[in-house]
Amino acid sequence: MTDLFTDRRASGRTVAILAFATLAFAAAQTAIVPALGAMAGAFGVSATDVTWTFSTHLIAAAVFTPLMGRLGDMFGRRRLLIVALLFFAIGSVVAAVGPDLAWVVVGRIVQGVGGGIFPLSFGILREAVPPYRVARSVGLLSAISGLGAGLGLVLGGLLTDQVTYRWIFWLGAGAAALSTLAIRLFLPASRVRGGGKVDVPGAAVLALGLAVPLVAIIRSSRWGWADARTLGLLTAGAVTLTAWVLLERRTVHPLVHIPTLARPTVLLTNIATLFVAFGMFGAFVLLPQIAQAPPGTGYGLGADATTAGLLLLPGSVVMLLTGPLSGILGRRFGARHALILGALVTATGLFLLARDFDSRAALLGYSLITFAGIGLALAAMPNLVIEAVPPARTGQATGVNTLIRSVGSSLGAQIAATVTAASALPGALPTTSGYRLAFLLAGIASATAAAIGVLIPGTSAGAIRGFRRSSLRTEPAAPVTSLSDASSDR
Repeated sequence: MTDLFTDRRASGRTVAILAFATLAFAAAQTAIVPALGAMAGAFGVSATDVTWTFSTHLIAAAVFTPLMGRLGDMFGRRRLLIVALLFFAIGSVVAAVGPDLAWVVVGRIVQGVGGGIFPLSFGILREAVPPYRVARSVGLLSAISGLGAGLGLVLGGLLTDQVTYRWIFWLGAGAAALSTLAIRLFLPASRVRGGGKVDVPGAAVLALGLAVPLVAIIRSSRWGWADARTLGLLTAGAVTLTAWVLLERRTVHPLVHIPTLARPTVLLTNIATLFVAFGMFGAFVLLPQIAQAPPGTGYGLGADATTAGLLLLPGSVVMLLTGPLSGILGRRFGARHALILGALVTATGLFLLARDFDSRAALLGYSLITFAGIGLALAAMPNLVIEAVPPARTGQATGVNTLIRSVGSSLGAQIAATVTAASALPGALPTTSGYRLAFLLAGIASATAAAIGVLIPGTSAGAIRGFRRSSLRTEPAAPVTSLSDASSDR
């Protein structure tokens, strides 16, 4: 009994530490959004220029998320998690003290290395948490990432209104420092190692292949989706990523093991993730805009930035509750059923918002339904990936899944912005019909994710039990090719 109590207490402590680190990074991703206007005024730059503080961070996080996941598989996830947090802290400090926009952009790029926190944390959970608690713990961390995104919008608006945007970065640095200290003191060293060498060419080609299309997506609301620059960058990105896949297949120690990503469960889960993230971030962008629009539009609530952010908070808390519930449902029925249910609930909430968002009650009530579904779906996706891959590839597989979620979020945000802007008259705010169409598209994306979930191969109860037994074992490591491969994770 004492051993069981100690085991539960240790695993609970691990989950709490990882949850705090995840929350800090997720909040930092969105907290800057309400502060963009204030930063433009402080630095004397245009609104277009200041958005690079958000865009470059997103690109850096997309590039480093799978890279850090792979390095964690090779050299120890605890060690790489500390590295990711240190970069996050350093970047936060650089952005906080930066005397001009260029320094803030540099700081945000350095912060983006912290994107590795997500796959590294999922890998540590698989190692350090008892098998019967893995699904629930992964669900909790996934939900906390959604909570952090909503909390970041609230904190960003509050700090910008009440003190200064610089406190957004100081809080991020402090949270990263506390997380690093807790990990050093309380988390055990990683057991699972994959061995191998760092795939520098693969990392470079992937970085180029991700950065080019992400720039096109981010700038699409200004250039237009049919603009030659947008189409050219998207095409160049697709060609580069295709070349990257061919390169990885021929590499002895690849950054990402392509056959693992090609497994039906992993492939279909990643496609579903793209559509879920599309709907999720569409809602995150649209709801605050509606709340801040003046009542004269016929739909706006006339709220300030802080109040608009607070409207997202109840939904974010609901996500915190439905995330672990998704893990429980996954243990009982299979994670794909939790994904299907979550995507359907999300689609229902978005379709209801497309029908009616003209009152505070409708906006709050239907957003709660939407975020409840998002919490279920977000938690199911990494669990599906974790169940389908060997322990030594957990980091790289969940890193790619997190990356695809970022791409889906970018697409959802930009398409929502394009649709609503297209409905507005020159110099006017978007119309009701523009928002209805944007919610409708987000709902269709979520319904598509549910349909894809039906195609994911089912997981029998025996297979789930087998996964949990395998969580206690490690995959045979690849041959040690250097002293660094055999070093301890101290």
